[in-house]
Order: sequence, then structure tokens, then C-alpha cells
Amino acid sequence: MRLATWNVNSIRARVDRTVDFAVRESIDVLAMQEIKCKVEQFPFERFEEAGYHVEAHGFSQWNGVAIASREPLEDVRTSFPGMPGFAKGHEGPDAPQEARAIGARVGGVDVWSLYVPNGRALEDPHFTYKLHWLKALEEFTRDTLTAAPATPLALVGDFNIAPTDADNGDPTIVPGFSTHVSPVEREAFAALEAAGLQDVVRPLVPEGFTYWDYKQLRFPRNQGLRIDFILGSESFADAVTGASIHRNERKGDGPSDHVPVVVDLDLDGPDDDDRPMIW
Repeated sequence: MRLATWNVNSIRARVDRTVDFAVRESIDVLAMQEIKCKVEQFPFERFEEAGYHVEAHGFSQWNGVAIASREPLEDVRTSFPGMPGFAKGHEGPDAPQEARAIGARVGGVDVWSLYVPNGRALEDPHFTYKLHWLKALEEFTRDTLTAAPATPLALVGDFNIAPTDADNGDPTIVPGFSTHVSPVEREAFAALEAAGLQDVVRPLVPEGFTYWDYKQLRFPRNQGLRIDFILGSESFADAVTGASIHRNERKGDGPSDHVPVVVDLDLDGPDDDDRPMIW
């Protein structure tokens, strides 16, 4: 299996680029974030023509997530337990949920496409929402892997966190003043790892960013951030045979400000016939 994650920054504006990439790179499962459309507006036909099944979750021109797969998607969910909501001027446990998560079972792997809240500013209510969202995700991860430790679980997407200084090459993102690099956000990311997940890309791709702001020549100056991740459980991580960050997808006409992150998997190891098969 080749699994990819990509914040496409509007699927209707970039459907040709997205499908072309998936076909060219032989992607079996593509998790997308920031599709920026309602479900009924999603360009399903283009993906279906290319041989993909798609499940999407979106409410409006903001946020939105989707998963495209060569194989049928099963057990589709559009939230995880405890996932908080948010609306301007509307705080509390009954705030409406945003379209920031979609999970499905494909080929024996539990895949979640996630668009973690940005946070906006350290003193903004959206920052508190981001931390609550990440805490709920940590608890869901821990509960899932405690109940079934052998589950091949993958949390993938735009986490809006640069977990180390090496992941931040943007001079406008300043520790102590900016989101994405604050100690509490980095602690939340570390808590996900402590709950049983591993960053399966960085050991194989030691350098490289996944996002560059459109402004001030950030991309040609390579002043980017690494904020898009594939985090996997132990059984998922053990099956990873390769990884790549596709920087060239930031080039050309009308690119997203993010690029795809890809991993190759082989869960059908010769010495472990009990593992689920991946096509």
C-alpha cells in the first residue's frame, strides 16, 4: 500500500493536480485536508474515473476532510469520541463540531485524515480549542491502542504543529510569540506519541518541510514548516518500508501551500501470517 496525506487547500480548485498526483505516484490511499466544500460539491467523478472510492466530510468553504482509496472504505466515521466543537462567540461543550476528521478502515488499516485547528494566536479562543481538540485526540488514541494494541492505526494530516526547531524554517514563526511552536502545542504532539504513535516519516526523510506560506517568497527561500505528518501505531510503523515528501508539488501553476507526504507499507510480512493483508 502507498498511503499519502495532502492538505490540498481547496479540492475544487486543485482536483486535476490532486488526481494526477495520485495516479502518477500510484497512491492507494490519499487522505486530504482543507477540501473547502460541502460533500455535495466534492468532485467525486474525477476520482471515480481514476479508480478511487471517496468519502468526504465538509460543511462549507472552510475546513473539510476526505479519503480516497483504490479499495472500498469501511467503518467510516466523521468524528472521534470527545472531539470538541467551535464557533465564534459560542463556547462550551455544545459548540458545533467542524469538519476536521474522517476515519475509515481500508485493507485492515484504521486511517484518519485530520485537520487540526490552526490556533490563530496564543491568546485567541481558537488556540484553547486547538489544545482541547488535541487532548481529545490523544485520549482517543490511547483508548484505541489500549483496547487493541495490535491495531494498525494511522493518524495523518495537517497537525499545525512544528514539533521541533528543525521543523521551523519560517522566520515569522517565533517561539514565544507564534502558534505552531509553543511549548504547550509541542507537548500535545509529544503526548500523541506517548499514547502509542510514531512519526514514521522523519526517520526515513531527515530533512524537508511540508508547508510554505504564499507570501514573501517563502517557497523559493525554503522558509517552510514541517506540519503535515503520518503518525502510526507500532504495528503500522513496523510495516513502513519507505517514505517521501513531494516538494515539487509546491511548484507550477496554482499549487497548494502544502505538499504530499507519502509512505509505503508492507503489512503482509513473510514471518507474520496473522497480520492483516494490504493491497
